[in-house]
Amino acid sequence: MSCTVLVYAETSGSVAGDRARPVSSRPSLPDGHWRDFGIRLTELADRLAERGMRLAYHHHLGTVVETSAEIDLLMAATGGSVGLLLDTGHLAFAGADPADIAWRHRARISHIHCKDVRPGMLARARATDMSFLDAVLDGVFTVPGDGAIDFTAVLAALKAADYRGWLVVEAEQDPGRAPPLVYARRGFVHLSAAVREAGW
Repeated sequence: MSCTVLVYAETSGSVAGDRARPVSSRPSLPDGHWRDFGIRLTELADRLAERGMRLAYHHHLGTVVETSAEIDLLMAATGGSVGLLLDTGHLAFAGADPADIAWRHRARISHIHCKDVRPGMLARARATDMSFLDAVLDGVFTVPGDGAIDFTAVLAALKAADYRGWLVVEAEQDPGRAPPLVYARRGFVHLSAAVREAGW
């Protein structure tokens, strides 16, 4: 299909799809397992590279790679063929600064999901230890420009790395409360303005 990027996430034991389990009950990868995980993931990425595709690892709430520290461990444990999918909404929910991660790992970023977070709903999701799906249905995520993330700062890091991939406007939302076309247009307009402001 002429794809240049394959999005991959380790979802073994993930709680992201289980409304009965809060995000805090997610699985973790013991310290001694990062090396083997990195070796196997790099092997997969190398095989994809032979076919002209770059692996973009998707850190994701409710999985073994969710936090800033876990992203750092993943990048340290894997070879350069393993790219990083930067998901701004998942980073903010996990307590990380998307711009900081973008600067730290800018050379490895191979795909981007641009979604925003609503601060009030994020605070409620954390305070009540919601499940991922309940937080989504409550409206924690939204499109760029409808929340609190500074996309210009994120894009500045990507510009410095000469990023040439996709900027995907994304927001898991209840379509009954957030009409998809209305929000997609809103996100596109805001992101386009942020691209210009970042000097692209």
